[in-house]
Amino acid sequence: MDRTISVLGGDLRQARLAELLLADGLDAVTWGLEGGEAPNPVPLGRALERDIIVLPLPVCRGGGLNLPLTDTALDAEQLWKRLRYDQLLRGGQTGELAPRLMADYGLTLLDYYAREETQIANAVPTAEGAIQRAMEATERTLHGSRCLIIGFGRIGKALARRLQGLGAQVAVFARRFSDQAWVEASGCEVFRFAAGELGRFDLIFNTAPALVLDAGRLAELREDCVVLELASPPGGVDLDAAGRLGQRVISAAGLPGKVAPVTAAAAIRDSVYHILEERGEPI
Repeated sequence: MDRTISVLGGDLRQARLAELLLADGLDAVTWGLEGGEAPNPVPLGRALERDIIVLPLPVCRGGGLNLPLTDTALDAEQLWKRLRYDQLLRGGQTGELAPRLMADYGLTLLDYYAREETQIANAVPTAEGAIQRAMEATERTLHGSRCLIIGFGRIGKALARRLQGLGAQVAVFARRFSDQAWVEASGCEVFRFAAGELGRFDLIFNTAPALVLDAGRLAELREDCVVLELASPPGGVDLDAAGRLGQRVISAAGLPGKVAPVTAAAAIRDSVYHILEERGEPI
């Protein structure tokens, strides 16, 4: 592949991504990643000249480009005005941004995180990171601990298998009957939120993106129960109610970039390559 790549902003995932691209022999530069010691840093103007620009995950925060590894701010709207229609943009969790950029600026933005292979690859470090956080947060072993997983998607499945392997007692709440069947087939208990049942758990892992643990349900938890919120905001836990009740909730969203940035970066790299291959532009 002869075209050039710029990795623009983001966290340690993007810093490690640049290293992987260079290791593959690609012409890659970085901007806004100095806190992650990313290779080949260049001024913004030079970074914006590249043919392919890889944006953060998520792309924006508060109207600006997501730049946690630099003290520099970059207004997103000013950035879009500086890009060319013939550049290929790749970003994570793009939401409604992609159609708006096409309509307003003629820019092509594709979501590398929305792809199934990327979601599956990220489920593994999320599950391992959740277990790490749980072990740090409690004074008991996971072996023998009573754990509830809310949601049985990619992360829930990966987490259930690993908790079982450590000897935990695992129950799972899943709304769909097909997921409940998979829960039973996996050797886990199907949990149905019967009154008073939440009080038996030592650890609760939420993977659901919609509210499940409201004030009423949080009030049923024991004082020493630890809740780990794995879903992206707004998540599935009423944090205000948890604060009023003195319930311990650990925010653990975005774990792949925190506990396994190299693995997470490899998933992004592969997704970018797959997108290019589908466009008839293989590496």
